[in-house]
Amino acid sequence: MESKYIAAIEIGSSHIRAAVGAVDETGILSVLGIEEECAIDAVRYGCIQNVEEVSNRINKLILKLQNHQSIAPRKIKAVYVALGGRGTMGSSALVERQYEEETEITPDVLRQLNDEARAQGFSDRTVVEVLPRQFVIDNLESANPRGSFGREIRADFNLITCKPQVQRNLTRAISDRQPIAIKGIFVRQTALADLVLTSDEKKLGCMLVDCGAETTTVSIYKNGFLQYFATLPIGSRCITRDVMTLGFPEEKAEEIKRLIGDAINIEPNIRKHDFDGDAIEVNNYVRARASELAVNIIEQCKYAGYTFTTDLPGGIILVGGAIKLRGFSQLIEQQSSVKVRLGGLPADIRVSDTRLQSIDTLDVIAILNQAAMAPQECTELPEPVAPPVVEDDDEDHNAHLPKKGKTKKEKKQGASTIDRFMGRLSKFFQETDEEDE
Repeated sequence: MESKYIAAIEIGSSHIRAAVGAVDETGILSVLGIEEECAIDAVRYGCIQNVEEVSNRINKLILKLQNHQSIAPRKIKAVYVALGGRGTMGSSALVERQYEEETEITPDVLRQLNDEARAQGFSDRTVVEVLPRQFVIDNLESANPRGSFGREIRADFNLITCKPQVQRNLTRAISDRQPIAIKGIFVRQTALADLVLTSDEKKLGCMLVDCGAETTTVSIYKNGFLQYFATLPIGSRCITRDVMTLGFPEEKAEEIKRLIGDAINIEPNIRKHDFDGDAIEVNNYVRARASELAVNIIEQCKYAGYTFTTDLPGGIILVGGAIKLRGFSQLIEQQSSVKVRLGGLPADIRVSDTRLQSIDTLDVIAILNQAAMAPQECTELPEPVAPPVVEDDDEDHNAHLPKKGKTKKEKKQGASTIDRFMGRLSKFFQETDEEDE
């Protein structure tokens, strides 16, 4: 069976990324190419503001990917899309059922419970994903209810919702303005969780933090299920804007933050020679805003009703571009008193170019990974072009062919031609003789 080619698009507050991967017959995903375009001033807080600008940049990404050696001459005709940003939020939905006698919990029963939970969504929001939080069968908690028997079942679900306009703008920017279909929409945060979290971390309890340019999304897992989901309207761009108050434009302030920014001043003398300003003054702003961001992240554990030491021994897992700030992960570790690690790619995902394995690409690879679980072809080969037909004389057209013996008809035609010629020649000599006489 041939590999299936899948494509994904992830739209963040500071960037738009597109990727193409191939899923072989064993289900292994190979990442073939990733391209990126700037999204500043076209996307705010992870939500599309300027549909036309985003559409144009997506078109550029598609053209770049189609020129990759490992993808050409295939054309991208469909994509999977990530959904995230400030417009997404999680809410609880409880579904209960009672039976007259013991009944088996089948996949059909679980689907019906899921549908009932989805129907409890808000009228002004779109339900994007329904995720289980807890199953209780006959007053006993069950991590895997399928195949169990009972008379009473109580299911608690997490509804991940977004504002309708968020999803509408995705459709407008991708499929309405270019010949690209949307195969599916995945919540970026849950896709990242499936990519970077281990099953043990989800069971023990852990916090996944996706810290971007303008939003930070916090997810808490316990007993194998998502228990808490929240998006905060704060990110690393707040630090950049603080540095801008020192009289720098945004591009320069971002460069300075990356060059000498330090959340806890663990390396006070690093690269100061590359900056002719006051590094101490810059890092006063950096540390103040980084500390505020860390406090907001850690407080989410209390809002969810947990404590790090007793409920979340799996610790904190960080992803997103903001975690590249020097000392930021150490700052969170100090304030939370639990272990902190950076998210990374699992070993079973192949990447053709090691440069694509950076923290920045995890979000779009996570969407490819979700699509690879039930992949649908997103590309197609161009139609073969038939060579032009040139009409030549038979003699010229067959000049390159080896000559064959004459047919009987050809021989007969040749003989009659000679007879006519000899007859005319004989007549000519007779007329000449008569004139001489």
